[in-house]
Amino acid sequence: MRHALAALLLTVLPLLAHAAPVEQLKLLAEHPVDGMVGGNLSGIAACGDRLWTESDRDDGIIYRLDTRDTVWKAENVLIDVPPPPADTGLPMMLRATAHAAAVIRGGILDFEGISCDAQGNRYLVSEGFAAVLQVPVDGKPNWLKIDPAIIREANAKGMLRHFNAIFEGLAINAAGDHLWLAAERQHRGLLSVYKQADGTWGCKGGCILLNEGGTEMQPDKLPKPHLVARDFADLSLYKGKLYTLERNIYQICRRDLQTAKVEHCWSFADEALLPNRQYSQEYGLAEALIVDDTGAWVGIDNNDGARADGEVRPIVWRFAAPAGGWNAAP
Repeated sequence: MRHALAALLLTVLPLLAHAAPVEQLKLLAEHPVDGMVGGNLSGIAACGDRLWTESDRDDGIIYRLDTRDTVWKAENVLIDVPPPPADTGLPMMLRATAHAAAVIRGGILDFEGISCDAQGNRYLVSEGFAAVLQVPVDGKPNWLKIDPAIIREANAKGMLRHFNAIFEGLAINAAGDHLWLAAERQHRGLLSVYKQADGTWGCKGGCILLNEGGTEMQPDKLPKPHLVARDFADLSLYKGKLYTLERNIYQICRRDLQTAKVEHCWSFADEALLPNRQYSQEYGLAEALIVDDTGAWVGIDNNDGARADGEVRPIVWRFAAPAGGWNAAP
């Protein structure tokens, strides 16, 4: 009997732990964004005291955000993007598909994340080519020389295999010599690459920190919650931890920098899924994340779709940090 009870507890306790409620973040402010040419806000970054964003439909523009009013204004900053690398390691069929899709929707580079180093240099990840563009404070934009073998290895292990499910976010350290990349879904993953002495980017040990398949259930506040692929939508580096935006389950999770093991998660579903804020699209739309001392910025790429209240502009939310701070929770 004791053995049977022990076996039952081993089965039930993990399920109970998994079912425990996740702490909800408190929404402090909501900011519609005017002025993005292609809409589709797909990343956000803090460079000093200014916020920057990008669109996955605009290849030659990044946006400096004027945040002085409730409605933010996106100020166009033109960038002269050189041709992407001839070989990034991404299979040719996926690159060809990106070309074909761009004819219809625009944005062949499909920028899906933006980050800044301490000097203010900006870094954008191209989902269309699995490549990273540096936009320096001074000088012309240039593509980082990331070893194509890293992309091929990730592809061979099940990541970066589906169109529109390649890299969805990135984070750079303050020194600008260590980069993390988020593979979106089917499989999702986290990659870590370093700048070498010769200017190329490669691995120290293994590049792949996480490679994960499977599905998760959407929050029950959605009208028709269903199982969705585990995904990443953006990354933020804060005080020695990596924070992942887990779009389809409406959560922000803190992860170990070296192992990518999840340590704690917080939900923003209660605020995001109030009836007036819901979209008809049946998947998460949060695609931009900054975690800082007092809270988090979360940006919404609504794909030009209207919310229940009629709002059609991209949105940036400000959430308060959890009690005790982001790194206090076990």
